[in-house]
Amino acid sequence: MRLRSWYNSAVRTKPVSSPLRLVALTLSLALATACARRPAPDPAYVAELEAWRAKRLASLTADEGWLTLVGLAWLKPGTNRFGSAPGNEVVLPGAGIPPVAGLLDLADGAVTLRASAEAGVLVNDVPTTEQWLATDRSGRADVVRLGSLRFHVIVRADRFGVRIKDPDNRARREFPGIEQFPIDPAARVQGAFERYPAPREVTVASAHGPDQQMLVTGVVHFRIGATECALEPFVGSPEDRHFFFVVRDGTAGVETYGAGRFLDADGPEPGSTTVILDFNRATNPPCAFTPFATCPLPPPQNVLAVRIEAGEKSPPAH
Repeated sequence: MRLRSWYNSAVRTKPVSSPLRLVALTLSLALATACARRPAPDPAYVAELEAWRAKRLASLTADEGWLTLVGLAWLKPGTNRFGSAPGNEVVLPGAGIPPVAGLLDLADGAVTLRASAEAGVLVNDVPTTEQWLATDRSGRADVVRLGSLRFHVIVRADRFGVRIKDPDNRARREFPGIEQFPIDPAARVQGAFERYPAPREVTVASAHGPDQQMLVTGVVHFRIGATECALEPFVGSPEDRHFFFVVRDGTAGVETYGAGRFLDADGPEPGSTTVILDFNRATNPPCAFTPFATCPLPPPQNVLAVRIEAGEKSPPAH
């Protein structure tokens, strides 16, 4: 800084030769660059974040991960055939699958499996020809296996669907990994939760599925740089302290997935309003990796103009 003062004084009092001016300008630029450089992240924080990212990647690429999805079929009321035949309501891709392996009966809000004995259908690894199927709404859906394929019943709004997986899916075998922005301590921000007078049920649009009803209990106010922002978290119940954000920022459609990203956070402790939002943990939604996932889309109030250069970037296919 003393050199910069000397240089400014010299410029005011007498001409400076070109070489000296060049040296001084170079030093000034170096000082400005040093001042603008982001502070190095705390090593303990980096280690914690890298461990979290490794766990996230392991989940995504696991035998039951999102990269194994190969199909999604919505059931109609009554009888739905499943098998390899293209005319079935539920078409199962893959070698060795019978043209029609059985039926899925949807009636009175429940799905019953009826399979031919020759098809070799397993439910939760047990040979089965007829069984009522628990859906993902129960928290533990029954898994039907046929050859290398697995499927289970999902419920979205008032619709029942069949989600089909293949652990040998090419998308899983050839997955290149997840590109990330550099870790930025400034992307971990403190927000303040403003609770609404009463919980609100909101309708949220969904990718590849019907609109979903989500619960909102308040809004989190925070700053990104000099920009004031606010996001509404979704919760499972009015007392739930797990906040789930679906957010779209200024990087969407450029560096990050166009439909937005997900972020989880802990709600405030009792008697507090503090919420920590760590955008270094912003993740791609499942529908960024497969067209067979049903993902909630960001509500209008969670679309931000500010760029948040942290977290996961868009997968190569997007």
